[in-house]
Amino acid sequence: MPAFLHRLGRLAFRRRRRMLALWLALVAAAVVCMTAFGGTGKLDNTFSIPGSESQRALDRMKTDFPTFSGTSAQIVFTATDGQKVTDPADSARIRAALGAAASAPQVAKVVSPFDAHTISADGTTAVAQVRYEVPQSALEPNALDELKSAVSGANQRGMRVDVGGSAFGNAPSESHRSDIIGVGVALVILTLTFGSLLTAGIPVVTALFGVATAIFGALSLTGTVSISSTAQSLALMIGLAVGIDYALFIVSRHRFHLAHGMEPEDSAALAVGTAGSAVVFAGLTVVITMTGLTVVGIPYLTAMGLAAAGAVLIAVLVATTLLPAILGFAGTRLTPGPGSRAMRREQAVGGAGEDAVGATGDSLASGTGENVLSGTGDNVAGGTRESVADGIEESVASRTGEIVAGGTDEHVASRTGEHVAGAGANAAERWFRLVTRRPLLTLVAVVASLGALAWPAHDMRLALHDNGTAPKSSSQRIAFDRVGEKLGPGFNGPLLVLADTSHSSDPTTAAQRVAATIGALPDVATVGKPVANPATHTALIQVIPDSAPSDPATKTLVNSIRDDRAAILRDTGATVQVTGSTAVSVDVATKLNSALIPFAAVVIGLSLLLLLLVFRSLVVPLKAAAGFLLSIAATLGAVVGVFQLGHLGNLIGVDTTGPVSSFLPIILLAVLFGLAMDYEVFLVSRMRESYLHTGNPLGAVHSGARHSGRVVTAAALIMTSVFAAFLTSDSTMLKQIAFALAAGVLLDAFVIRMTFVPAVLALTRHAAWWLPKWLERRLPDLDIEGDRLGPAPAVPESAALTPSTAD
Repeated sequence: MPAFLHRLGRLAFRRRRRMLALWLALVAAAVVCMTAFGGTGKLDNTFSIPGSESQRALDRMKTDFPTFSGTSAQIVFTATDGQKVTDPADSARIRAALGAAASAPQVAKVVSPFDAHTISADGTTAVAQVRYEVPQSALEPNALDELKSAVSGANQRGMRVDVGGSAFGNAPSESHRSDIIGVGVALVILTLTFGSLLTAGIPVVTALFGVATAIFGALSLTGTVSISSTAQSLALMIGLAVGIDYALFIVSRHRFHLAHGMEPEDSAALAVGTAGSAVVFAGLTVVITMTGLTVVGIPYLTAMGLAAAGAVLIAVLVATTLLPAILGFAGTRLTPGPGSRAMRREQAVGGAGEDAVGATGDSLASGTGENVLSGTGDNVAGGTRESVADGIEESVASRTGEIVAGGTDEHVASRTGEHVAGAGANAAERWFRLVTRRPLLTLVAVVASLGALAWPAHDMRLALHDNGTAPKSSSQRIAFDRVGEKLGPGFNGPLLVLADTSHSSDPTTAAQRVAATIGALPDVATVGKPVANPATHTALIQVIPDSAPSDPATKTLVNSIRDDRAAILRDTGATVQVTGSTAVSVDVATKLNSALIPFAAVVIGLSLLLLLLVFRSLVVPLKAAAGFLLSIAATLGAVVGVFQLGHLGNLIGVDTTGPVSSFLPIILLAVLFGLAMDYEVFLVSRMRESYLHTGNPLGAVHSGARHSGRVVTAAALIMTSVFAAFLTSDSTMLKQIAFALAAGVLLDAFVIRMTFVPAVLALTRHAAWWLPKWLERRLPDLDIEGDRLGPAPAVPESAALTPSTAD
C-alpha cells in the first residue's frame, strides 16, 4: 500500500490541475443530483424495525385502521383567567378550532376532547387528537405549520392553544451554525500548530471538499432511500472532523520534510506514502465498523452508519488525491521560514533528542574522559563538570556501568537503552517522561479516575427521545408538559393493542374482554373502548399507562401485555399485538441492547487483529483494547451523568433529564473505535520505528512523543472542537451524540493514548514489542508507516537551516 500511495501522491502532485478539476466536477455533480432527485425536504426521521411485533401491527393497521396507522398530533387547549374549557364561550371556540383543523392538509380525522373525554379533572385543559394516515416522514413540509395556523384563532384572551404530539417528534435540526463554529475553531488550532495561516487553511479546504461531496451525494439519494436528518448531521460531523485530521497528519509530515530540505514533489509523495498509509488504515477501519451497523436491522441506524461511512471514505480519498494536488499548488511556500519558531520546532523534532544508544551508532564514554556524542552533537565528558545536553542532571551510564554525569538518583544506562533528552524536547515528550517515570502509579491513577467516571453507566437507561426532551420554548414541549401535568404522563405515549378476533365466537365480546384483562394490569391508567372493524374481525384498543413513554414502568407494561397473550388467547380466542410509537421505542431499545454486546465483541476482536498485524506485538493490541474499553465506559458514564442525572447539563443547554438515546452506545462504539485506532497507529508506529532502530524501549516511547505527540494533540483538539460545536443543536439525540464523541475523543486521546499507553509500554519495556517467532513468520507485514519506501534523504545542516522560502 505505501508504494501505491507514494505513486498516487506523486501523480496527483504533478497533475494537480486535472485533479482539482475532477473534484470540482464531483462536487458539482453531487449538487445537481441533489437538486434533481433529493433534498432536505425528503429526509425521513421515522423509526421502524422490519419484522418486529410493533411494525407488523402497524403494517396491518394500514388496511384495517388507516386513520390510526399514521402519525398523530395533539391540540392542547388551556383555559386561563379562572375559566374552564367547558364554559359555553370556550367550548364554542374549541369546536370552531377543531373544525378548522379538520381542513388542514393531510388530516384524516380530528377527535374532539368532548367525545373522547380527554378533559382534565379541574376543567382547565382539553386535549384533541389529530390523526394522519401517513407517517411523519410523509407529511408535507408545511402540514404542521398549517395545522398551527388553523387553530390559532382560538388563541385569544382567556385561552391558550399549543400543538404537539408524535408528529412533531424527531424534527430535523439545523446544524449550519455548528459547521461554522467547528471550522472556525479548527482553523485557529491549525494556525497555532503550524504557525502559518496558509498551511492551516489547506486541511480545512480539503475537508470542506470531502464534506460537500458526501452530504450533497447523500441528499441526492433521499428521493429513493430513507435518510434521516440525524444521519445527515452525523455524516457532516464525522466527515468534517476526520477530513481535517487526516489532512493534518499528511500536511505535518510534508512540512517536516520541507523543513529538512526535501523537494516539494518528493516530500508530498513520501508524506502520502507514509502518513497516508496510516490514514487509509484508520479510515477503512471506521468505514468497516460504521458499515457493520447495517447488520442490526434497523433502517434508521443503517442510514446513519452508511452515511457516516461514506463521509469517511470520501475523506480518505480527498486526503490521498486532492490534498497532494493542493500541496503542489502551494509548492515551497509551506516551508517554514528561516529562524522562525516553526522551523526551530521542526529541526528540534528532527535533530534534537535523538537516541544516544543502540543501533544509532552513537558512542558512550566511560569515566576515561572520552566524548559522549548525543543527538544534538553536544559533548558530554565523563568524570568532568560538563553537563549533559540540555542541562538537566540526568546521568548516563557507560557500557561498563560507570556513571558519566551524576547529580540525581536517575541515570541512563546504555545496556537498558535509557534515552538522553536533548534541548529539543517538546511538551508532549516532557509529558511522556513524567508519566513514564512512575508507570505503575500512572496506570493506577488512570484506571481509578476513568473507573469513577464510568460508574454512572451501570444505571444507564436507553430509550428513543420524545417531546419531553424538546426545547422548553417549543410548542410540542409545552404541550407535552401540559398534558403530563393535567391528564397524566401516559397520555403523551398511549399504547395501541391490535386484537385479532377472527377465531372468537363473539368478536365484540372478545374485544371487550381483552380490554378488561389489560385494564387490570399494573401501571394502566385507563383503557379506551375497543374500535372494531367487522370486515376484518379486528379491534383496536387504546391503553393509557400511568407512566411516561420513556419510563421503565411503561416498558414493563408493554412486556406484560405481550407476556399475557397466551392467557388472553385461551380466555377470549383473540390474539393481540402491541404497537404505537411507545411500543416501537421499546422494540428499538430491546433490539439495540441485544446487538450491543456482540457488536462490541466484534469491534474489540477486530482491533486486536488489526493492531497485531500492524505492530507485530502481543502487548500493544491488548493494551489498546483495554484502553478502548476504559474510554468507552468512561464516556458512557459521562453521558449518563450529564443527560440522565443532570450534572452540569445546564452548561450545554440540557434543561431536562431523560434516558440516553438507544442508538448512542452502538454508534459510539463504531465511531470511537476507528478514531482510537487512528491515534494509536500514528503515535505507536513512531515508537515501534524507533525501537527497531535502537533497541531502546523507553527511548522509543519518548521518541514517539517527540515526533507524533504534538500532531496527535492538535488532531484530537480539532476533532473534539468539531464535535462539541454540534452541542448547539436543538435535537437531543444529536446533542448526546456530539457530547459523547467529543468526550470520547478527549478521553481516548489524552488519558488513554497520551498517558495510559506510554505507561504500559514503559512498564513492559522489551516485552511490549515481543511476538513469538512462529506467529511472526505467519503474519503479513502491512508496513503501515512505509518503512520500505526508505528514509528521507540526509540533509546537511546548512540546507536544513536555509529553506528556499519563508512562511
